[in-house]
Amino acid sequence: MLREGEVRIPSGCAISGFFSRSGSRISGGTILKSIATMHDRSNGLGGGFAGYGIYPEYKELYALHVFYDNMTSREETERYLDRRFDIVNLSRIPTVKTSEITDVPLIWRYFVTPLPTKLANEQIDEREYVARCVVSVNTKIDGAYIFSSGKNMGVFKAVGYPEDVARFYRLEDYSGYCWTAHGRYPTNTPGWWGGAHPFALLDYSIVHNGEISSYDANRRFVEMFGYKCTLLTDTEVITYIIDYLNRRQGLPLKDVAKVIAAPFWSEIEKLPEKEKEKLTYLRNVYSSLLVTGPFSILLGFDGGMMALNDRLKLRSMVAAEKGDTLYVASEECAIREICPAPDRLWSPKGGEAVMAVLEGEKSKV
Repeated sequence: MLREGEVRIPSGCAISGFFSRSGSRISGGTILKSIATMHDRSNGLGGGFAGYGIYPEYKELYALHVFYDNMTSREETERYLDRRFDIVNLSRIPTVKTSEITDVPLIWRYFVTPLPTKLANEQIDEREYVARCVVSVNTKIDGAYIFSSGKNMGVFKAVGYPEDVARFYRLEDYSGYCWTAHGRYPTNTPGWWGGAHPFALLDYSIVHNGEISSYDANRRFVEMFGYKCTLLTDTEVITYIIDYLNRRQGLPLKDVAKVIAAPFWSEIEKLPEKEKEKLTYLRNVYSSLLVTGPFSILLGFDGGMMALNDRLKLRSMVAAEKGDTLYVASEECAIREICPAPDRLWSPKGGEAVMAVLEGEKSKV
């Protein structure tokens, strides 16, 4: 048996991702090669991936990925969805049986569009309608969990090492302009399918290395606005914070980053008056959404990717560029495995957001 100090766990968990600004679609097998180099940062209790641009034939439809404990929860969920959406296509998500991935739930995929009559009756926009339906299923139907709900994107996760999870879901069969990946080393929460990263709502997905000491304050705030943190892990709340600030409050992501990893007051005082006024406003109004504790995160969203460290850079994160592609990972080796000779390689500063968007799309950032 290995003793403490005999196994390498350099701050636990691994994240990796890349983004093609030109929209070039790259095989999911590439992100597998990257995350596999950091095998020792995981312990087999969670691995997962998010791919963007992977469903071009259904790009105008919401892709719902769902875990079911049993047929009863599936039937109840499908009745719920049928009352609220036009279900264009439904099927099991293709997987491969493997000895490394066990206790497999039922895993289904639905391509849907909201029923116009329901949108008119509830007088809310399409994305808010879908988000409310996702929260409703996840909190009210026992044994059902919608773990991915964006357009032209999908999350694939399980209990296992990330390379085993990738093979289980046949990730090489998918191609996308953006991929993010996570290898989990949970320290104070259980390893289970719903608790694996990424966490997603609509097109937002988060992979995270670290621990959130502000979780209770963050959770209490977002739950005032209809979100429910039910997945037994602190990371879930980051996804809801970003959805709330970017989609519902309309803050650009560069300002969302300044809320989550806000500059210290001593730094704000030294800024020019206009910038000082803006950051003071953000810190005061959204003080409960400051995320404290060590973290490095990768956010995927429709048309973009953002990387962010905590203010003190207590978790490792390296970035690189080659041509039009941005790479981010916990370790340099994970980048060089798929990009041996980057044009530029650097370590982002604490609280510094690194972003990439598709050419011609700047609306969210």
